[in-house]
Amino acid sequence: MRKIFCLRCNKEMKCIAREKLQLGQTGWILGDLPNLLAGALDAEIFTCSQCGKIEFYLPENSENDVPQVQCPECGNKHDFDYPRCPICKYDYK
Repeated sequence: MRKIFCLRCNKEMKCIAREKLQLGQTGWILGDLPNLLAGALDAEIFTCSQCGKIEFYLPENSENDVPQVQCPECGNKHDFDYPRCPICKYDYK
């Protein structure tokens, strides 16, 4: 397992879990459907026993890419769960 050091106190952090984090968001009209279709992101959770900091990292052997969407306005590709394009601010709603 890799060694990760705390950004605050430089003490070695301990991996406490490997979890799938749900992507997407719950909508008012469609409820949990967009959340379910968004999928999940595999992440390792590390904690520092000295200062209590928690950090999330992609696993070393994971081929886990966040799905991308292309903006119809400017053509920029970005993570699909953004509510608007980070470049041209095109709103998807």
